[in-house]
Amino acid sequence: MSANNPCFHCGNDCPDPAQFSILYRQVNQPACCAGCKAVAETILASGLESYYEQRTENASRSEPLPAEIREQLQLYDDQYLQSDFVQQVADDIREASLILEGISCAACIWLNEQHLAKLPGVISASINYSTYRARVRWDEKQVKLSTILQHIAAIGYRAHPYDHERHEAQWQSERKSALLRLWVAGLSMMQVMMFVVPMYMAPDGEIEAVWLTMMHWSSAILTLPVVLYSCWPFYQNSWRELKHGRAGMDLPVSVGVIAAFAASLYALITEHGEIYFDSVSMFVFLLLGGRYLELKARRRAGAAAEMLVKLVPAFAHRISHDKSVHEMPVHRLHAGDLILAKAGETIPVDGVVLDGESEVNEAMLSGESRPISKKSGSAVIAGSLNLMSALTIEVQAVGHNTRLGSMVRLLDQALQHKPRLAQLADQVAGWFVLGLLLAAAGCYWYWSMHDPLHALPYTVAVLVISCPCALSLATPAALTAATGHLAQIGLLTTRGNSLENLAKISDIVFDKTGTLTFGEPRLVKVIPLAAFADEALGLACALEAQSEHPIAKAFTTQQHPSASVVSEFKNHPGGGISGKVNGENYWLGSIDFIRQTLGFNEPECTKAHQQEGSLIYLADETALAAAFVLADQLRPEAHGLIERLQQSGYRVHLLSGDQLPIVNQVAEQLGITQLRAAASPEAKVAYIQALQSKGHRVLMLGDGVNDTPVLALANVSIAMGGGVDIAHAAGDMVLLNNQLSALPRSLELAKKCRHIIRENLAWALIYNLIALPVALAGLVTPWLASLGMALSSLCVVLNALRLLGKQQKAE
Repeated sequence: MSANNPCFHCGNDCPDPAQFSILYRQVNQPACCAGCKAVAETILASGLESYYEQRTENASRSEPLPAEIREQLQLYDDQYLQSDFVQQVADDIREASLILEGISCAACIWLNEQHLAKLPGVISASINYSTYRARVRWDEKQVKLSTILQHIAAIGYRAHPYDHERHEAQWQSERKSALLRLWVAGLSMMQVMMFVVPMYMAPDGEIEAVWLTMMHWSSAILTLPVVLYSCWPFYQNSWRELKHGRAGMDLPVSVGVIAAFAASLYALITEHGEIYFDSVSMFVFLLLGGRYLELKARRRAGAAAEMLVKLVPAFAHRISHDKSVHEMPVHRLHAGDLILAKAGETIPVDGVVLDGESEVNEAMLSGESRPISKKSGSAVIAGSLNLMSALTIEVQAVGHNTRLGSMVRLLDQALQHKPRLAQLADQVAGWFVLGLLLAAAGCYWYWSMHDPLHALPYTVAVLVISCPCALSLATPAALTAATGHLAQIGLLTTRGNSLENLAKISDIVFDKTGTLTFGEPRLVKVIPLAAFADEALGLACALEAQSEHPIAKAFTTQQHPSASVVSEFKNHPGGGISGKVNGENYWLGSIDFIRQTLGFNEPECTKAHQQEGSLIYLADETALAAAFVLADQLRPEAHGLIERLQQSGYRVHLLSGDQLPIVNQVAEQLGITQLRAAASPEAKVAYIQALQSKGHRVLMLGDGVNDTPVLALANVSIAMGGGVDIAHAAGDMVLLNNQLSALPRSLELAKKCRHIIRENLAWALIYNLIALPVALAGLVTPWLASLGMALSSLCVVLNALRLLGKQQKAE
């Protein structure tokens, strides 16, 4: 071992020649171990090579992860284990939802995202500050999940697959730790103030020196737990970020606490100078109190995704081949398994009812408060509540493959997207900390020449009062709260910038079929001919119950009691159906089918109804029994919606591929004056482009299936999500229950969110612009500075909580 060959990173001795090397400015420098080599290469790859010029001492030695931890992390490469939390996006592209431990501020989020982004094979990494949930997408050919987890662990954080119970336990542990540190600081503050108040109140010379010394030493001892225990997270975060070349938001606090305590201890030992133990304990208590309230508020703001996860139970009643029922973890179920959902239980999977009849409540998933009837053949979704009686269900999807899993995944993606304002705020906050440290140094230099006795407390006040936490929290806190509220009313945000853009909309374009209308034929009218209306409807319902044609749904959804027996049923493609009902022959279909089969012509009395929709005729062997008018009906809330939007100042357009008479009829009913009929997909795109060329900001609503090109072109798009796979919906947002009444509330909420973001940013900027000069002028004490900083962050989060809505309860 040669002492003349120090490690370039940590300064420890290296073998000569060194086993590891670091390429620094085209010169190979020695490294003592693989850990120092990895950290140095990370610093250099991040463009922070000036760190090695500016540092005043060598870095600590960076040990690689212990073999035991690496082995544990490698277990996550197992495909079976990954099936619970990893989604296959493409052939080799994977995406996982992870929980990060050790996050304490927005700077931690930035550090982890930047660190992962530089790992080859990682396509994207985004972290939600409210829930600490990370969504990482990577190329399986280039990098393994275990490598990603090791990469995170190497910088002092820990990541593991998202598990609700584990996340809840982590939250409770974090909450208890925060409370304990707050309690220690509070107890210390009260005890120290018991010694300090008499010294402040008594005239000079009244308290003997021996008693003053005793009280000062008692204050020092009581403040020690605050400095060593309550402030420990500040030190950890500061050191972690300094090692990676970033000045974090906890750095000014750490410097202020250590400087004030060290100076007070020095003054006590030398009996010369001011003592600030009371200020240290008080401002740490106030700071921790503010952080704890902020922690609770962020928990509440991010509750929307957690609420969805909580809907699914951990266990299910699996039915074996011998018909016995036993408990089984939900994640071990597979497609094709049979389960029993008892009355009052939450359905744990997506599936189809095989046996039983009941009603389920899907309010938490779609906002639809009315119970929905389920019987054999009905589809059920995970997270819905079985209300009436037991159902036997065949499993179709489990876990993240369910409709609920898609909702959680899309909500996570939206929450983790950072709009331009948030990215700008993060950049400003990072430079602000560096500027703050320089300002504090200038403050100390100035006051040490003009008022040496107060130079230190003034400097501490500068360090504490202007921490940019509020600036970094301003945008994400508001977006998280607003996105959660939208999910509660049935509008799922799938792209993070859509909420930002929704507030700027000027024009709203509706597709007709499946958007303003139900998108399927419905029975509008029964025209009796040779039979009574009720009798004819009963016969038609009995026949259509045997058919799988889309038109059959218009009859089978009718609440019409029928005890008719159907036999010899036959389907006539392109024409209609026929069969014996209670022993009599009947035919049901178009007039051409009836004419070709029985020779009956269309009666004059029904021709007047052709403008109302399609005509279907029922006939027996002797005559036409009745005619049925089928049409695609408007949604009941459509008229009120259009009227409200127009009153709010939005320009409303109707864009449809249907023929002009039908489109005109719908437009007249709804009061829409700007319309385009017979529009091909290319014509729809051209229509939107024409609006945008005039400077209009367009919101497009469509069914998400055949409107994909125009949805992608619009500034914001909403896809109707009822009955489709929301994971593949084309819109920026998905209307889960097809309830158009959620649209005006969503537009109002988007504008309110934009307003609150601006309020938060304005408050954070104004606060710092006022607080910093006041502190530099020596007008603020350290404890008052800590109170100001804590309140600034808390005000930002509490202001964002106004977006949650009155129904949201605190955790």
